[in-house]
Amino acid sequence: MSEVRLLGPAEIRDLAELLGVQPTKKLGQNFVVDANTVRKIVATAHVAPGDHVIEVGPGLGSLTLGLLEAGARVLAIEIDRRLAEQLPKTVELMAPGTALTVLAEDALAVRDLPGEPSRLVANLPYNVSVPVLLHLLETVPSLQAGVVMVQAEVGYRLAATPGSKVYGSPSVKAAWYGAWRIAGTVSRQVFWPVPNVDSVLVEFERHAEPFGSEAERALTFRLVDAAFGQRRKMLRQSLGAVLGGSAAASKALEAADVAPTARGEALTVHDFRRIARQAATA
Repeated sequence: MSEVRLLGPAEIRDLAELLGVQPTKKLGQNFVVDANTVRKIVATAHVAPGDHVIEVGPGLGSLTLGLLEAGARVLAIEIDRRLAEQLPKTVELMAPGTALTVLAEDALAVRDLPGEPSRLVANLPYNVSVPVLLHLLETVPSLQAGVVMVQAEVGYRLAATPGSKVYGSPSVKAAWYGAWRIAGTVSRQVFWPVPNVDSVLVEFERHAEPFGSEAERALTFRLVDAAFGQRRKMLRQSLGAVLGGSAAASKALEAADVAPTARGEALTVHDFRRIARQAATA
């Protein structure tokens, strides 16, 4: 493999002009233009030679080249067809002899990905970051760990614990799959165009064993959505629509050793799972 060269601000703007790409808010496109930030993300994700990595939204290829430089095999999922078609050409020029596969698809719709990718490393589009994460964790069982760059507000929600002001539905659902932590902050100035929000790196590691069946996960997530959809209400009220009324909800909650007067923000993912199990056997 020849030496890999990373993209700088000039190359990124030249590529965008070549493709007629104007970064859009609709697709959450903010391209990283700083090679040091790219290497920081790759190092934080502990990417090693031979790792099979999923990258969502590779854009013009900044992070892709950083992953390839580390010796990873990269499966890049890009919804913008112009960018998907250009990426292999950029890699051939900047990182010849490396292993890249590009899927020109919506990451929210992909299933049965080729190979068994074990890591996710991505600068996720701000507008779909949580749905993309949950979809990939649900549909790619080989995915074991990773680091994603997301809007700071989203990152803190993903890593939040019960009782935190930002603890909510994304926090519980993410915890179903693994452990999450904030692994660093990213300056707005490393992006083009410069976003009007701050970004953080969030690291995750999947639980060694799945928590439960798909049916149990689906019911647990319904309960989570109900609890946080009316987060000011007591659980016996907010979960009533899912569990068949407040009396049935109170019964399931008490059987799960959860106070019917509690609110969703006080419960761990294990609490919600116990309620789901009680409801399923009622």
